[in-house]
Amino acid sequence: MDIQFRLGTVDDAGMIVGLINELAEYEKLPDTITTTEEDIRTAIANRDIETLFASSEGKDVGFAMFLDNYASIFGAKGMFIENLYVRPEYRGNGIGEAMMRELCRIAVSRGYKKVEWHCLEWNEPANQLYLKLNATQKNDWIFYRLFGEILEELGKR
Repeated sequence: MDIQFRLGTVDDAGMIVGLINELAEYEKLPDTITTTEEDIRTAIANRDIETLFASSEGKDVGFAMFLDNYASIFGAKGMFIENLYVRPEYRGNGIGEAMMRELCRIAVSRGYKKVEWHCLEWNEPANQLYLKLNATQKNDWIFYRLFGEILEELGKR
């Protein structure tokens, strides 16, 4: 399958929100999405996030959302992949792997020293891909999150 890549722009905000919603359906979290097109436009304009689109034969087949972070252990920037999603009808064609390789190419070209992401435990196809790429599974770190009312309450103190 011939895959082309392009970085997203603010003009892609509507499509990005649609893909985020598709991903939320896949992750069994459709009721948690509050992201709007304006949120995405602002985040891209402020360079808070970037997006990578994968297309084949003129059709968008997947996307990734990523952002810079800092790798204190290396004293250099890193990349955090917030989302990586391949539309169901295109899975199994090497698109996810090609997207990971493109994200790594971007990271290396920018001098980043690490690329990190998280993956749901039950997402076996994705976990198998990451292991195939020789990614290190971090079992010694626990991922935590504060959001919603709890975050608001803690932020008031």
